[in-house]
Amino acid sequence: MFVNPSCTAMCARRLKGSGVRLGSVAGFPLGATTTEVKIFEGQEGENHGADEIDMVANVGSIKSGNWALYEKDVSGVRNALSRQTTLKVILECTLLSREEKITAATIAADCGVDFVKTSTGMFGQATVEDVALLFETVGNRIAVKASGGIRTLSQALAMIEAGASRIGTSSGVAIISELRNRS
Repeated sequence: MFVNPSCTAMCARRLKGSGVRLGSVAGFPLGATTTEVKIFEGQEGENHGADEIDMVANVGSIKSGNWALYEKDVSGVRNALSRQTTLKVILECTLLSREEKITAATIAADCGVDFVKTSTGMFGQATVEDVALLFETVGNRIAVKASGGIRTLSQALAMIEAGASRIGTSSGVAIISELRNRS
């Protein structure tokens, strides 16, 4: 379950002992905050009970080729969190070129993140092609999460087939219902 930072502590209290993993965000939704702000948000999420942090990549640094700033963001957040906290970097693939996706995913893996994620869902939909590219690039080192516009069972299955080990969707109930009705 993912929540905004202001709700993390309350949700952690309510979910305690339930087995439900809790996540929060850093740099959401645009990734344009400073490294220090992303580090602070990640640590606050962790300190308030989040098991996972989704950090939005600075698309501006990627698009301008400022790989040093992108790496500083990713490594800064990774190094500020305990290794028990799962870190995902959201790439906003719909805004990036093929080469930018490859370089961003490789740097994220080199920094020790646990997942690269296709999008926040705000700027377009996950594509099978993007999932396959990310999996081909870093799938032997870290996991890939498909997120954004996945609303049907067939879409979810296509993402899994392409290499996604997790699906981010607001249509989970409908997808599971479709799966159950298929049997």
